[in-house]
Amino acid sequence: MDLQKIKIDTQTIIDDIIEKSGIRAGQIFVLGLSSSEVNGGIIGKNSSAEIGEVIVGVIHKTLTERGIYLAVQACEHLNRALLVEQELADKKDLEIVSVIPQLHAGGSGQVAAYQLFEKPVEVEHITAFAGLDIGDTSIGMHIKHVQIPLRPFLRELGGAHVTALKSRPKLIGGIRAKYEE
Repeated sequence: MDLQKIKIDTQTIIDDIIEKSGIRAGQIFVLGLSSSEVNGGIIGKNSSAEIGEVIVGVIHKTLTERGIYLAVQACEHLNRALLVEQELADKKDLEIVSVIPQLHAGGSGQVAAYQLFEKPVEVEHITAFAGLDIGDTSIGMHIKHVQIPLRPFLRELGGAHVTALKSRPKLIGGIRAKYEE
């Protein structure tokens, strides 16, 4: 696996999704990552710490520079819990759960984020503005309603399918209502 190409492609994807989603400083961005899929395998069967470090490193740096919070989704072995900075958990009064992610219980993305974050904590639930799904990890449960699919400029990262979501406010009021453009 060409880690330099993964790094460059990840930067292209995250820049594209930030622009398309309109996410702003102070909002939450969810990352779902299957390094197994990036590596050309089947989700959960061939995790790669190196791939996780490259991808999460690029995304974390890019979001942090913009003041956007990163939440990294765990695999199903940790019930899709999310690793976040304790600052975010405290600010949003999120319920913290006790677990330290491992390569095969949490995944490479969470392991990488655990090393990068200043004070990492796991939370069970979050409501994010937007997110990126690398390897069909199903991040939708963490994005607030109404969800809008985004198509990244690059639709694959290594061997993984890449999709994204953003959210918008619900349109209420029926035919008499007026909505912003």
